[in-house]
Amino acid sequence: MVEAEQTPVIGQVLRASTVGFVCGTRSQQIEHPAFGAFVRTRQDPAADLDVIGVIHAISIDDDPLVRQMILANNMTQATIRDQRENRMVPLEISVLNVGYIQGGRIHQTLPPRPPLSLDPVLLCDAATVARFTERLDFLRLVLNASDVPAEQLLAAALKFAAEARPEAERRAFLVDAGRLLAGLLSQDLPRLQHVLQLIRPA
Repeated sequence: MVEAEQTPVIGQVLRASTVGFVCGTRSQQIEHPAFGAFVRTRQDPAADLDVIGVIHAISIDDDPLVRQMILANNMTQATIRDQRENRMVPLEISVLNVGYIQGGRIHQTLPPRPPLSLDPVLLCDAATVARFTERLDFLRLVLNASDVPAEQLLAAALKFAAEARPEAERRAFLVDAGRLLAGLLSQDLPRLQHVLQLIRPA
């Protein structure tokens, strides 16, 4: 199995399928996850199956106390800070599965089974992201996914993948990704143009 560096646990699985999963955490930990970031589940070592996914949505659940505070219209900075730091406001992170690691090998296809409830979810370290994205077969999974902002998600994930590489290699990586996308979206030129604009190197 690919060993990751020490990366933060951003939550634990709430519900899952082979297509994706949702993990929960506290809103205080929102600084770690980001849209398009690569994450991995960490299952029991005996299972030897870590699911790899990309974050496609982050949501903060409705909180009745926040509603009351807004209606009261008397919030102070101390009150806001107490609400954010001390109350256990739930945060949900939705993930699209794009592959898995089993037996030390990376597979860019849907996993054979979903992660289990309460499995920890970690951000992938740069080495894992770089290794996972040596091939870009997962692009088709993202483009064909329903109920996700596919173009924006794809662009964000490719930028995370580029950042995981040495600076001298980032532009070439994005150019290669653009060429592959040109083949995948050759029948949808407006969509292709939009994605290429989003991933254009600075």
